[in-house]
Amino acid sequence: MKLTDLRDNAGARKGRVRVGRGIGSGKGKTAARGQKGQKARSGVAIKGFEGGQMPLHMRLPKRGFNNIFARDYAEVNTGMVQKFIDAKKLDAKKDIDEAALRAAGLVRGGKDGVRLLGKGEITAKVKLVVTGASKGAIEAVEKAGGSVTVTAPAKAAGEEKAD
Repeated sequence: MKLTDLRDNAGARKGRVRVGRGIGSGKGKTAARGQKGQKARSGVAIKGFEGGQMPLHMRLPKRGFNNIFARDYAEVNTGMVQKFIDAKKLDAKKDIDEAALRAAGLVRGGKDGVRLLGKGEITAKVKLVVTGASKGAIEAVEKAGGSVTVTAPAKAAGEEKAD
């Protein structure tokens, strides 16, 4: 067998239909689009339109909402901090702040800062400076002999309270 002898199985690949190429093709003149109207024109997208009947996405009940005031934190667990200290990507002798966590590649995103969560164990004595921390995370770090400093999140412009 040669490479030039290789072929697809019969019927494995179907050529596209060339519409609008004369009445003999069976798909000439209107090119299988019917007569005039919106759907006979180009650039038509009637997604979800059900002929005037209330569309399904509007019939279904809606739930929940998006809180526009919710803070966006990058979350990091105590277990991952310990893992990065063991891998020598973080220095336990220095203060571990948001910049150090980002430089180590442990945190991404979170425009309002970093929040420490208590999943996993931490054994290193570390001083963490983060925007937020859970009670369990603070207890775990203090149990290991370290400390957690929680700083206030940076206020966005126009967020100051008017009394």
